[in-house]
Amino acid sequence: MPLAKKYIARYPSLPLTMSSPDTPIFKPLLSQSVGYGVVIGVGFFFALVMLCLTYLQTRFTDTSPRESEEFTTASRNVKPGLVCCGIVSAWTWSATLLQSSTAAYTFGVSGPWWYGVGGTIQLAIFGMVAAKVKMNANGAHTFLEIVKVRFGRGPHLLFTFYAFLCIMVVCGSLLLGGAATVNALTGMNILAACFLLPIGIAVYVIVGGLRATFICDWSHTIILFIIIYIFIFRTFGTSPATGGLSGLYDLLVIAGREDPVVGNQGGSYLTMKSNQGLVFGAATILSGFSGIFCDQGYWQRAIASHPQSTTKAYMLGGLSWFAVPFAFASCLGLAARGLQHNPLFPTFPDALSASQVSAGLAAPAAAAVVMGKGGAIAVLLVVFMAVTSACSAELIAVSSLFSYDIYKTYFVPKARGPEIVRVSHLFICFWAVWMGCWATILHKANIDLGWLFYVQGVVLSPAVIPIGLTVTWKKLSKAGVLLGPLIGATLGMLAWLIGCWKIYGSINVPNLAEPYSAVCSGLTGLLFSGIISVGASLIRPANYDFKETRSIANLDIEAEAPPGDADEVTVEKPSSESSKDKRVIDVQAVPSFDDSQSPNVKDQLVDLAVLQREFKRAAFYSLTLTAIVTIIVPLPMFFSHYVFSEKFFGFWISVSIIWALLSGTFSVLLPVWESKIEIAHILVGCWRSIRRRS
Repeated sequence: MPLAKKYIARYPSLPLTMSSPDTPIFKPLLSQSVGYGVVIGVGFFFALVMLCLTYLQTRFTDTSPRESEEFTTASRNVKPGLVCCGIVSAWTWSATLLQSSTAAYTFGVSGPWWYGVGGTIQLAIFGMVAAKVKMNANGAHTFLEIVKVRFGRGPHLLFTFYAFLCIMVVCGSLLLGGAATVNALTGMNILAACFLLPIGIAVYVIVGGLRATFICDWSHTIILFIIIYIFIFRTFGTSPATGGLSGLYDLLVIAGREDPVVGNQGGSYLTMKSNQGLVFGAATILSGFSGIFCDQGYWQRAIASHPQSTTKAYMLGGLSWFAVPFAFASCLGLAARGLQHNPLFPTFPDALSASQVSAGLAAPAAAAVVMGKGGAIAVLLVVFMAVTSACSAELIAVSSLFSYDIYKTYFVPKARGPEIVRVSHLFICFWAVWMGCWATILHKANIDLGWLFYVQGVVLSPAVIPIGLTVTWKKLSKAGVLLGPLIGATLGMLAWLIGCWKIYGSINVPNLAEPYSAVCSGLTGLLFSGIISVGASLIRPANYDFKETRSIANLDIEAEAPPGDADEVTVEKPSSESSKDKRVIDVQAVPSFDDSQSPNVKDQLVDLAVLQREFKRAAFYSLTLTAIVTIIVPLPMFFSHYVFSEKFFGFWISVSIIWALLSGTFSVLLPVWESKIEIAHILVGCWRSIRRRS
């Protein structure tokens, strides 16, 4: 290998111990104490910071996480910058960083682009759904609550199954990816990492609720983008291992000759003409749709956002998130492929094994070469940030599902705000422990990050279209919402098994998670569930007016009502003679946008015409963005069979860098600017308290 000889000449003192090509050893650069220090020390440090911020917010502002509305929905008034930041942070899983880098390592430049597409267009399209949520169910706490009010118990139980299945897949992906990275870089026990990672997160989620996760998202996003910027400028600029942008281009050209990619133009890593990359893109899109539409965490952010800013928040969030996998994987994923013959590469002189690639170790390997121990620490920290931030979103989401859709719906229908908060606290504790147990089960079954990434779209895609239609289409019938997912899931499972057998020759666990198997199943489940749901509804259409979903109750207000029926709610209305009095009325009779309601109720509501314009704007933005990133940019390069020149490669990387810089600005600076008044109130309150005590 000519590159190996060149590096041996550069580093003659390095040991050249050989390992089996089948089982190369990934040599940890850091000690186990560093791993435990990051997982435990940094985790509880952030928990302490979040607790302090929650205390200051509670003391010096008018929000309190002891109220169920604040705990689960952040009082539905979160501004677009913070929602954008929360979306970027919550959607930046360990898979976002690791699996996108794996795609770059495996397919070349097409991998990061298609991974970005597979997560961005769903966020854009979900912006349309989010606008409809504010229009048709602004009082909801979970998307299952909307299903229950509209369709009753049967569909509610069906989608409850899908909601918890989604969270289990997501939690497994987060912990397995994070634990594998911690183990590879430090040697820390994988099972210990699986159990310890969620513990510190649970502490501040219990105390601060959803708003605390938004604040945590912001702090984590700062660290995420700083580390991305460091890797970008080191890899493409000052690293002697890559030789800068032109040096990495040369390394990728040589890599394409020595280890060509099947299905790529000329076997090159520098082309969008990648058959495997295109299939990976399809699998990523299917996985992304199921990961967003079935995940309560994204519905919760839609519910929490201010009605007039929902569309803006999701558009900014989608555009900002795209830069994370695009820039990070174009940097470290491609560098891992170019540097695999470098003696500093953790598995040198071997390439990464298939299991190591599937576990997401391409990015840690490149970081170890580009920045040594500093790079290993940076990757360890950024993956830890991704895991903790996304886990916090999942913890608050799953606690909301349990509290509102299981405990209140089927066990204690009269449960109100304070009791809901207590139950949420208990379930967060339970789920933090169960996450570790679940990740351990998956690890012992030899299920890794790559397997879960592809199978996510297989098991969840039949629920995507019916869930979206529940809040957007008045003609959707109960038969349609039930038959679509059930028949779609059945056909999807058949396509999964038959496709795996026909394409790969045998049905086994590894083959079921191959991209072609996953696409066969995911696409079948998604399309047929949509066709059946729409078809059954058109045969016997409903004519739902969303009046009941618009009247879903605020449990904190209900807590003030006298004992009585669980469906009664106290609403302040103007008296004909004096200022106001309290009347008990049926919640079904409360119109969502009634001019007679009190100002503090009307503050949470926006005229239907305004929200309809927001929906149309979201539709225009999402369709335009989808057309650009899925068709206009990649497909001409695919069909032209173009292989990047050095200048065009430089342009491509420059676009990723500029995009990342703009994304950091939107995600980090915009929330601070929007919250400047609240920040000033807290700072002034702290100063006055200090002066009084002194």
